[in-house]
Amino acid sequence: MQKFLIAAALVATTASAHAADPPAKIAFKKAPVAATTYDWTGLYAGVNAGVAVGGEGRSGLNVLGFGGSFETFNLASLGVVGGGQAGYNYQFGNWVIGAEADIQGIGNQNHANCILTCNALNSAMLQQDMTWFGTVRGRVGYASGPILNYFTGGFAYGGVKVTDAQRLFGVNVGTFAIEQTRTGFVLGSGIEAAVGGNWTAKIEYLYVDLGSINQAFTLVGIPHVLGTEVRESIFRAGLNYRIGGNGSLFAVTPAANWTGFYAGGNGGSGIARDATTHSVISGLTANNNFDLAPRGYNGGLQAGYSWQRGNVVYGLESDIQYSTQETDRSCLFTCTPTATATYRQKLDWFGTVRGRIGYGVGPTLFYATGGLAYGEVKTRVTETITTLGINGTAGFKDVRAGWALGAGVETPLELFDWFKPGQWSVKTEYLYIDLGSASNSYNLNGIPHTLTTEETNHIFRTGVNYHFDTPVTARY
Repeated sequence: MQKFLIAAALVATTASAHAADPPAKIAFKKAPVAATTYDWTGLYAGVNAGVAVGGEGRSGLNVLGFGGSFETFNLASLGVVGGGQAGYNYQFGNWVIGAEADIQGIGNQNHANCILTCNALNSAMLQQDMTWFGTVRGRVGYASGPILNYFTGGFAYGGVKVTDAQRLFGVNVGTFAIEQTRTGFVLGSGIEAAVGGNWTAKIEYLYVDLGSINQAFTLVGIPHVLGTEVRESIFRAGLNYRIGGNGSLFAVTPAANWTGFYAGGNGGSGIARDATTHSVISGLTANNNFDLAPRGYNGGLQAGYSWQRGNVVYGLESDIQYSTQETDRSCLFTCTPTATATYRQKLDWFGTVRGRIGYGVGPTLFYATGGLAYGEVKTRVTETITTLGINGTAGFKDVRAGWALGAGVETPLELFDWFKPGQWSVKTEYLYIDLGSASNSYNLNGIPHTLTTEETNHIFRTGVNYHFDTPVTARY
């Protein structure tokens, strides 16, 4: 998943960083006489909270007896993440470098995968949780006054727990569990902005990779091998207090005037965590429960209108997106030449119609957003089960409706000298999109099947807007 989420998040943030030169030509209101340059140099400490999404790595369970089973799947954990961070920045010109360390707890709510046909005779309940993690990272960014766009990366470590509870031939044969403290790397990007005095707020994406677990074990004399890749995508917001620096002396800039129509484009990436059930009704029913995790790029257009009363901004926004999010990693029903089912799922496109409400602090708008979501999901299953005479493919295309909820940060932007100054802005945004579930029934060689799957997505993206009414901001 690294090549999708990290590339998209870093490229998206780069656009903001390189374009965010001080808006010397933006219309402005007179600010009080005070410090005219915001200085990011100094120590800081703070707290953060967000969401952690797993399922980006491939997992597999090999049962090496009685003909064998070689199933692959996604162990897609989900949890609330929270913790604290501390660091130091050093600014030279517009560039900021620094180091940051954080420690985080995760409250996971995992969908346990039930495979090996998941019936009264045979089943394996598998679950993977990252229970805590920490990072020690470098940061490099580009500052435009009280706004900092940055990349970050470095060392990661954390606690991982994997369990496998099995029933074979109608007998509960036991549970295998492993807990490890693992190390790896982290990459990400974000935007941080002053919110008054020495306080700053940020929105950030991190990709945490703690390597792979491959563990052999035996249950009732039957050898097994469990393999899983430990990957997490972290979407979080944070609040920092700068110890020292000139934040409290910096000229307080009037809030930008966000009132009016705007339109623009956006790009980013996303990962889904789609709870799925596949039932085959023939004699002893097979009823596998597992997660599909489509991941990839998203890009599209948005337009909206904002009203402003003092520092409070509210409005409506609509967007339409093309998506490459797709997965084909799951292979179940023993995944052998005589019994196998493979799955492919793709989010083709989606759109939203959302309300926005925010609060302007100087040139920066912090906002929450939510409303209607809709999109098209394609799912395909290909099966071969020779003992039941099953051989074929079934495909489904569903246009679904649901809801979206998220938050973001938007700031003024000058996009090269030949664009009219004062009318451009750039935003970084997280959206959670839930398109509900769909259940499809079909027959292969007279054997009834039912495939039920959800569609829930975590989107991290950056967009550029053109404002038809110029935002009014203060110089800095």
